Amino acid sequence: MSWDIYIKQFRNYLKLERSLSDNSIEAYARDVTKLKEFFEIRKKEITPLKVTQQDLIDFLEFIGELGLSAYSHARILSGIKAFYRFMVYEQLMDNDPSELLEAPKLGRKLPDTLEFHEIEALLAAIDLSTPEGTRNRAMLETLYSSGLRVSELTDLKMSNIYEDIGFIRVVGKGNKERLVPIGREALKHIKIYRDQVRVHVPIKRGQEDFLFLNKRGSSLSRVMIFMIIKNLAAKIGLKKTISPHTFRHSFATHLIEGGADLRAVQEMLGHESITTTEIYTHLDRDYLKQVIRDFHPRN
Repeated sequence: MSWDIYIKQFRNYLKLERSLSDNSIEAYARDVTKLKEFFEIRKKEITPLKVTQQDLIDFLEFIGELGLSAYSHARILSGIKAFYRFMVYEQLMDNDPSELLEAPKLGRKLPDTLEFHEIEALLAAIDLSTPEGTRNRAMLETLYSSGLRVSELTDLKMSNIYEDIGFIRVVGKGNKERLVPIGREALKHIKIYRDQVRVHVPIKRGQEDFLFLNKRGSSLSRVMIFMIIKNLAAKIGLKKTISPHTFRHSFATHLIEGGADLRAVQEMLGHESITTTEIYTHLDRDYLKQVIRDFHPRN
């Protein structure tokens, strides 16, 4: 039987035997669907009955590579464990491959992730009455809207913003380019910055196409982005250790927690697998845009 049939049976079990709410049932089903998507991405044809403990460890490492929060890790693992307890309970399997799994030990500290209300608080703390504040709001909206690396933000060119279709062209690691959806809020603040602030900056020769500039008309350094975010965190009394990368982790976490599929998030992040040299399937641009519309909190 296919994954979809087992997931349907799992849903029925949660409803009839466990009397869970519809929201809880959907959350559990999404967790198992993520496991199914992982095998599809790896091009591994396997049914739930054949999944091993090592397969599940590989899956947890994979979602760790996407930058999910520790909470999200624990939640997804809880859903997977519930699914395999159901499989054993219904005598579809003799052994539970998830039984010995604990919170994932990936050999590194999981990154801090911002809650949506914390991101809103950081954005609201920016002083929009100053030219720098208008620029900073546009930058942070862009970071969170599109999940950019800090170097991708500082290197973003005006000629690579396609407002008419809602995409930006990003130059990532290894000079690899990708198209990433960008939300309406980010585009709105970019336009305000470009039309009301940037036009008054004396731009240095060779810097004309960089979107975000300092007072002297040069592209911003990564250190400056770190300092802007650090100062905002101090301003609102945020105790978490955050950086530009925190916005990228939060982008991935919020999309996946909301129900976006793993391959779409991976494509938008510009990830290649750490365990294989395969570059994952190119996704239709309309579909990526739909994922942002449906699952990104700012939309």
